Amino acid sequence: MFSRFNRTIIATIFAAALASVAAAQATPQPTPAVLETPKPAAKPVDLTPLLTKQGSAQTAEQVAEAAVFFYGFPGFITNPMGRDRLNQIRKTTLEKGKIVVTSADGKTEQANYQRFIVRGENQAKEKIRLEQDFPSAKYSLVFKDEKIYGIYNNTVFTPREDATRSFENQMFHGLEALLRYKENGSDIAMQPKEKILGVEYYVLDVTDKQQRKTRFYISTKSFHVMMLTYDDAGVTYKRKFYDYNQAQGTLVPYRTVLWAGDKQIEETEVGTITFGQKVDDGLFSQG
Repeated sequence: MFSRFNRTIIATIFAAALASVAAAQATPQPTPAVLETPKPAAKPVDLTPLLTKQGSAQTAEQVAEAAVFFYGFPGFITNPMGRDRLNQIRKTTLEKGKIVVTSADGKTEQANYQRFIVRGENQAKEKIRLEQDFPSAKYSLVFKDEKIYGIYNNTVFTPREDATRSFENQMFHGLEALLRYKENGSDIAMQPKEKILGVEYYVLDVTDKQQRKTRFYISTKSFHVMMLTYDDAGVTYKRKFYDYNQAQGTLVPYRTVLWAGDKQIEETEVGTITFGQKVDDGLFSQG
């Protein structure tokens, strides 16, 4: 979480970097022999007001871009929006940790897990493998070519519908739905701010091309996502994010808790997470 002083420093450096670029562009250059029509540059979102004054965002795009900025921090000098930095660092992901699942009858079961991700141009183009080692069984769920299948003892199987939906929800109702909203071609819409237990949040709805809507609660002070909600099969789910820390210069919540209605059904704790390592493509093969 950043203080007002730190935000002012960031904004000052950001403004100086933009001024330097502007000055360089203003320097007279020799006229080329052949003049080409310049391509219009994409207009960046001005984040300076957000960095110098807490809670000052006015549009959905400002809030979304500020979140991308801080999750990709500290790459603000060369890449104010943080998006290129996230894409560069997170080409692949290897995550290991523990997960505790609570069944409908209240029984809990713990498993070790590993998650492998190869980043695509958008979420639909990614390759993901989730390995879970429960006391009763060890199996993997794989997402590739927009299809989901399971692997058990090197044998491919079709997962149960509830397992498939849970896996899909992890992917498409998670943080990446916000951080990659542009790549996914999602629509974003600002809702009125909310204050929960004394903490003020921007409330942002992100709806992808498959009409999967996720509501994000984003701190007006840190621009961290502290909670998200979504509806599936008539049930409202809520996921909370805790223990934010940096991993290779990008922000990661190391603990998350998921509720279905008012019942906690899952708790995940990241042990280690690394980006950029080579991931064997055979992990996503059906054999």
